[in-house]
Amino acid sequence: MADFEKVKEYLNELGYEISSEVGQTEIVVISNKRMGINNLVIDCESPILILEQLIFYLKEEHKQNSAMLLRLLQMNRCLVHGAFVIDEEATMVIYRDTLQLKNLDLNELKGSIDSLSLAMAEYADELLEFAK
Repeated sequence: MADFEKVKEYLNELGYEISSEVGQTEIVVISNKRMGINNLVIDCESPILILEQLIFYLKEEHKQNSAMLLRLLQMNRCLVHGAFVIDEEATMVIYRDTLQLKNLDLNELKGSIDSLSLAMAEYADELLEFAK
């Protein structure tokens, strides 16, 4: 559990309050609405750390909207870390990033979370429009 404890320590050091935690599966959830962080799931799946946040649910018409899907890919090009992805069931667009636990440091975790925050600020209007 050393990696899980390290991740929680980093989150506390960064000022994030853990809103929920499942110790057995080594998952924590954090939020900071001001930064666009809303139920960001952080999962220690050795050897990687997975960060995922729901952005919006895909409707049937979204699946046929190649312009919207193309735009999501274009947004990915500008993200510093992580990407907007579609889940395996094609029901959600999520932000996802993976980091190596072995060398994880505070700045790397901060960079990943900050990338999501920046993306939410930069693309909020478009993402809200897609979610309608």
